[in-house]
Amino acid sequence: MLDLFTHELRLRADPSRVVVRPFHIAWASNGSGPSRSERLVANVLQMSPTEARHQLEVVLKDFEARHWQTRRVFMTRYDEIEGLLKLDGAQIGDEKRQLIGAYFCHEYSYAAAALMNPSAVPHYDQSGMPRGSLRILMSLRAVGEGHISSVAFREGIITDRNELTLAPEPPFATAADAREEDEDQMPEGPVTVFRHRDSTLSGTVIFPITKAQSNGLEDLRICHFRHDDGTDEWIGTYTAYNGSVIQSELMRTKDWRSFDLVPMSGSAARNKGMALFPRKVGGKYMMLGRQDGENIFLHTSDTLTNWEGGEMLMKPEYPWELVQMGNCGPPIEVDQGWLVLTHGVGAMRKYSIGAALLDKDDPSKVIARSKEPLLAAADQDREGYVPNVVYTCGAIRHRNKLFIPYGVADSSVAFAFVPIQSILDQMG
Repeated sequence: MLDLFTHELRLRADPSRVVVRPFHIAWASNGSGPSRSERLVANVLQMSPTEARHQLEVVLKDFEARHWQTRRVFMTRYDEIEGLLKLDGAQIGDEKRQLIGAYFCHEYSYAAAALMNPSAVPHYDQSGMPRGSLRILMSLRAVGEGHISSVAFREGIITDRNELTLAPEPPFATAADAREEDEDQMPEGPVTVFRHRDSTLSGTVIFPITKAQSNGLEDLRICHFRHDDGTDEWIGTYTAYNGSVIQSELMRTKDWRSFDLVPMSGSAARNKGMALFPRKVGGKYMMLGRQDGENIFLHTSDTLTNWEGGEMLMKPEYPWELVQMGNCGPPIEVDQGWLVLTHGVGAMRKYSIGAALLDKDDPSKVIARSKEPLLAAADQDREGYVPNVVYTCGAIRHRNKLFIPYGVADSSVAFAFVPIQSILDQMG
């Protein structure tokens, strides 16, 4: 019988978590007069100093306590508007600048609809950790207004005694900033976003930036990647969605201050659910994928950004996965091989989490796999935004156990600890 410990902590959607986002208003004139943006700025400039001060005070009363350095945010937004509309800032006082900035901002509740599909990696800073403890970083898929998915983060500590403590979220959340964003046209291709210098990771959100990502960044699967030269990088695969087309992309960071969002090319990258091995195997980069939407494939490449072809690795075999299956995050290296968490979909579209073991030197060889699920939707875990779903985008090995954060019914995030040997013993 599987030795599974489920932690009592749950994370849930929270409409009170808000960030300030740019509010985009038409910049160009229709040829018959000033644009909406130009008319709006003109209305503010025509206000008397007293009226402008009063209107700014109204805005600050409503929002200053809800955001970090609100006045500076408004001034930064004004600077962007000044460049776009070619305003003469030297002739505009600070209060009108801030008020103009406020008119071109809005508050966005990034996790109001759902919080789900986490992945986890060891934190880059392990200083001060007592024996048996590990500092961790989690990514979470946060869904807000318009069903737009973004990436949020949480930091915490786990122990070998099945303990989990999450660092508190700061009162203010901030959006990672692309800095070079051109509001006349969404960028395409690679883009770099930067964490706010005063924000912790637990208070940082990465929003869609490019056209390919415009309707969401979905299901980030992070791994701690060790390059051949011994250097470390944290690399995550995610699905970019523009409302009609999906594309796999990479999030890459070495310092957790700047994040490169990089599209991948090739036939395999036109699908979702890709997961990177945390090191090269046999001189090749390797990736798990689900390019036909039903089976798990193994992909190899000479580069991190181009993925073609692939060979069938596993197909549905047991009743709980007969509809389709896929990976649940990057493979985890254990003494016996590569441990892969899988998801399976059975009758009534019920999602479950299982596992497979791949050969360490030749991951195309499946040594064993779960006959029964490790985790399945049951009882209260069945109810939510999308019922009957449990799903994870990545677990952590800590000593002889796996720490598995997992989404429940696309509505909350739960946590489990399970001995690795118990998983292996359950496999056939």
